[in-house]
Amino acid sequence: MLAGLYLMIDIYTQTKDFIDQLCVGANYASLPLTYTINIIVIIGLARNLIVSLSSTAMRNLWTKVGVFGSMSMAFGSLLWSQKKTESDQVFSSCSSADTNLTSPYELKLVQVLFRHGARTPLKSIPGVMEVQWVPTLLEPPAHTHINYVVTDLHGGPRPPAPVEDSYRSNTLTGGTFPGQLTTVGMQQLYELGKRLRKRYIEEAAFLAPTFSPAEVYVRSTNIVRTIESAKCLVAGLFQQKQKEIVPILTTEAESEILYPNYHGCKLLKILGSHRWAESSTLPDIAADLQSIQNALGIAAHQHVDFILIRDDMVARETHGLPCPPVLDTWRDIVEQRAVDMMCHIYEPSKSENLQLCVGPLLHMLLFNIEEKLQGTSSEPNRKLFLYSAHDTTLIPCLMALGIFDMRWPPYAADVTLELHQHRQTNEAFIKVSYLGQDHLLPGCSGVYCPLQEFKQALSAYSLSSELYQSLCNNTEGMTKP
Repeated sequence: MLAGLYLMIDIYTQTKDFIDQLCVGANYASLPLTYTINIIVIIGLARNLIVSLSSTAMRNLWTKVGVFGSMSMAFGSLLWSQKKTESDQVFSSCSSADTNLTSPYELKLVQVLFRHGARTPLKSIPGVMEVQWVPTLLEPPAHTHINYVVTDLHGGPRPPAPVEDSYRSNTLTGGTFPGQLTTVGMQQLYELGKRLRKRYIEEAAFLAPTFSPAEVYVRSTNIVRTIESAKCLVAGLFQQKQKEIVPILTTEAESEILYPNYHGCKLLKILGSHRWAESSTLPDIAADLQSIQNALGIAAHQHVDFILIRDDMVARETHGLPCPPVLDTWRDIVEQRAVDMMCHIYEPSKSENLQLCVGPLLHMLLFNIEEKLQGTSSEPNRKLFLYSAHDTTLIPCLMALGIFDMRWPPYAADVTLELHQHRQTNEAFIKVSYLGQDHLLPGCSGVYCPLQEFKQALSAYSLSSELYQSLCNNTEGMTKP
């Protein structure tokens, strides 16, 4: 039986390799109809035979190699946020292993925008069972240590950090501060770094195996959890190998573009604060919020919303800390309503809000691409940009890209943009992935999106710094939308 199983796995693997070669630079829908039908039939037959042969043997075999082994607690948030399996999207794109010399495309530049790892909650749900957020939860694993320095964008001293200061003005039960990266979160980013290492060092030999600031640029919001997340990712990516100290660049709070800047943009503050307050009063959200407050015994005068409840609950579950049992029946509703609130706040149906939230960030990503193509960068050897940010960065970014799946981005989630050039025509293409899965963007003719199509898709949202500042300051006569 196992011999037959191995044969079918070999057939399936070779078939998929053949398909991947056919569809590099396109999606399955772009292939001729007869090819598509044959491909689907071949893969379907192979998979069905594998399943029929392997109900017992395959499970035994995979168990021996650890596929069904114990899962790290570092992936606790994924159990909450990511319920779609990889098999749901198996036909969504071609194989990402396209940086070898047999591919018609050459990888030129990679940009990764990622969320920090698991952390202590920003606030605890008031009046419910408390847990101990003790300092031992924050101890860094030895394999995440690297030599690094935090500077401003020009290499000068690190700017003041008022957001971090606001966290440290409060203390959670157990003695830690809100919003601090935990050991679990550090490991999550280390694992993300290892995934990038496999893709860009071990499989593709795109990056050198040792960190070099000429090749890799690292920027973070000026908040400790994102700075430490960037450090842990770099440790995983280069396995702590560095010839030089790792600079992690930050900027002052007023000019930050790695999250929606309600303090630096007057118009966004007016639009956002109104919609934030309004989001909890929408009829369906308000009714569910009243019900969950009653179920949890939260006093009417206590201010809570679904985003706060979700934040505390996911933080607890990720770290194996107890949640109020009543929340077991509310999990799906909490998740849905928190996302509903974010959709109302960012209002993706209107480009103005998303422009102000992520317009400068998208413009920077496009600028990096153009510099690489034109050869005008002051760092001509640069191949990788790493941006350490937040869920409130990824959600509007995913909305602007047209690939937000109505699920809260888990800890250590990443959006990756790859710039490729056709080896014969020199035409530029952009490939976008989220959580390691390639995506076909609206407005793009293939997973490998021609650069002009990609720029057109983002044209409604990308904002130059000058235009952003002009819009932000144009608040005459406005008190609320």
